[in-house]
Amino acid sequence: MAAHYVDLNADVGEGFGAYAIGDDEALMQVVTSVNVACGFHAGDPRVMARTVQRAARAGLGIGAHVGYPDRVGFGRRAMALSPEELRTDVLYQIGALAAFCRAEGVALQHVKPHGALYHAALYDEAVARAVVAAVASFDPGLVVLAIRGSRLAKVAEAAGLAVAWEGFVDRRYRADGGLVARGQPGAVIEEPERAAEQAVRMVREGRVRSAEGVEVETSVHTLCIHGDQPGASAIARAVRRRLEAAGVQVGPLARHPALRR
Repeated sequence: MAAHYVDLNADVGEGFGAYAIGDDEALMQVVTSVNVACGFHAGDPRVMARTVQRAARAGLGIGAHVGYPDRVGFGRRAMALSPEELRTDVLYQIGALAAFCRAEGVALQHVKPHGALYHAALYDEAVARAVVAAVASFDPGLVVLAIRGSRLAKVAEAAGLAVAWEGFVDRRYRADGGLVARGQPGAVIEEPERAAEQAVRMVREGRVRSAEGVEVETSVHTLCIHGDQPGASAIARAVRRRLEAAGVQVGPLARHPALRR
């Protein structure tokens, strides 16, 4: 086995009705796991069904991309929900996607919060606990995706859940290890080769250069590509090509050496 192993995940299934967002077909030819929108920030039953079918045919790991009930804001607006509202909303979304997975004869692999819910869970103990409670009550065998050292990662690990440390190839980092807010200049990396360079450094060196020019230590089991970003498939191809050229084995989370139980 290669000295370095990483999963590539992408956000997919984020259309609604007649409206499509992102080039899911192209992304699914490159990545090894997908995060499928569960109908709250994006997606609907038909989109979910088609997306799971495509992912199953491609042999990809499938995850529930759970978010706030905020379709208008694409799940990227903060919302003040109670812990019980959060827990039941997340549980509802996991169960919905799991039904489509069961219909296709494939297993649900992981859970990843989306957008504003993801960022809240990284720093807010109550939000992290609500998300983890939903996952643990549904299936404690599911993997939770989170940034290493975040509240979400720590709460999930304390609950006995497997946690895949996640890095972002198309986002700039802050000196504290968080992500630069989307509204800030340069927050999103659009150039495929720049994203690929960041990916290789995160996997092989365990470091990423922040927007302030500070070297930030990071460890990753999986790398995210935002499927709604223009040029996402080009970024995915560049990232995978550069990783493999650097001797990194790219494969699904289910086969990651650090996550085997």
